[in-house]
Amino acid sequence: MGNGSNYNLDFEKPLQELEKRIEEIKTFAEEKRIDMSEEITRIEAKAVTLKKEIYNNLTPWQKIQIARHPKRPTLLEYIDLIFDGFIELHGDRLFKDDPALVGGLAYFNEIPVTILGHQKGRDTKENIYRNFGMPHPEGYRKAIRLMKQAEKFKRPVISFVDVAGAYPGKEAEERGQGEAVARSIMEMAKLRVPIIVVITGEGGSGGALAIGVGDRVLMLEYAYYSVISPEGCASILWKNASDASKAAETLRLTARDLLDFGVIEEVIPEPLGGAHRDLEATAKAIKEAIQNSFAKLLKLNTEELLRMRYKKFREVGRYIEE
Repeated sequence: MGNGSNYNLDFEKPLQELEKRIEEIKTFAEEKRIDMSEEITRIEAKAVTLKKEIYNNLTPWQKIQIARHPKRPTLLEYIDLIFDGFIELHGDRLFKDDPALVGGLAYFNEIPVTILGHQKGRDTKENIYRNFGMPHPEGYRKAIRLMKQAEKFKRPVISFVDVAGAYPGKEAEERGQGEAVARSIMEMAKLRVPIIVVITGEGGSGGALAIGVGDRVLMLEYAYYSVISPEGCASILWKNASDASKAAETLRLTARDLLDFGVIEEVIPEPLGGAHRDLEATAKAIKEAIQNSFAKLLKLNTEELLRMRYKKFREVGRYIEE
């Protein structure tokens, strides 16, 4: 399945031109009834080589562009392919429901689980409804409610992260955005059930960390996870948001960097070109990674689970002076 091919990033243009040329030759050969299979095979081989060259040598900034691709799969698409019998639950029981953060119940290989995650829109209308996937405080309070419910019924929690950041607007601050994010982190840290976190796209600041405290944190190959967006970092350090690519290098926010630092446990490979090139293959890879994590976590008793989670996060950011 190759959706997203009609939207190309700057660094993909040479590949796009080659693919367009292949289609033109195929159409010409069909119309004129000429055998051009040898020429087509030669150019297709060249396209495969170019594709590998591009995607195996991406800069951090290029990976961020893929993570933000408008056709990148969303939480609800992954839920359809990975889980069975999903029932969405709404509202924080305090203010209202927040469509930017989706939560509910489902089965994962016949195991009842609670699912949480950020949900972006597919078009302008849906993005406005979902607030571009940026939750208000009620979104995080809904997440807390569902996590506590999961704990009560001994259901593991699976959290999907894809957010530029928690919504920074005036009304969010009035309703206690900082407190909601902080309390969500605190409640996750002591939750007495296994937690698996999957970073699927953007992992921006506290908006991501609020539902990112996991016993196992998994991350798609072209996702990113950072204390601040590259544009925000560049604006603060160099007073110029256009230095975002420089900031992306400095922040060390790619999946490989974070694996080296021990912030995440596993990098989930994506199809060449990104998750939007093959949704089914990406969902299958995520499902396998979750399954492997479950196999490890379900062997632990509650006290071991909490002790290991505490140790894991205490060691993040540790350094040694010589």
